[in-house]
Amino acid sequence: MMRKRSIAISLVALSFLFADDRPAIAHHSRAMFDMTKNFTYRGIVKEYRWQNPHSHIVIAVDGDSAAPATAGTWDIEASSISIMVSQGWSRMTYKPGDRITVVAHPSKDGSKLVLLFYAITADGTRLYRAEHRYPLEVE
Repeated sequence: MMRKRSIAISLVALSFLFADDRPAIAHHSRAMFDMTKNFTYRGIVKEYRWQNPHSHIVIAVDGDSAAPATAGTWDIEASSISIMVSQGWSRMTYKPGDRITVVAHPSKDGSKLVLLFYAITADGTRLYRAEHRYPLEVE
């Protein structure tokens, strides 16, 4: 019994020794999104859901926009509240009716769910979704 306990304690200690110090990507990957592409969506906020595990911004893009392929209603998936707050977001950042510009990574399946890269408020402030690990820039 004592030997099994010593082995278990040693294995736990070793796991800490080899643990990666970067934060873990918790519950799912971003495999459903094409992280090599960015698209710009300019529209009106229909809904802003300040929630965990992901905040969402639902926007309506007019069919007369500069990029007709972006017309329609889009669900912009963002990060958790704690990450959003660390990037300057709040529950009051957007409200229905606000104009918004979003740069996002499209879904690989072509659905209208996209992953937020950054958003630009009406006053021109750029707000990021999460850590700045993606080098693509789109204006």
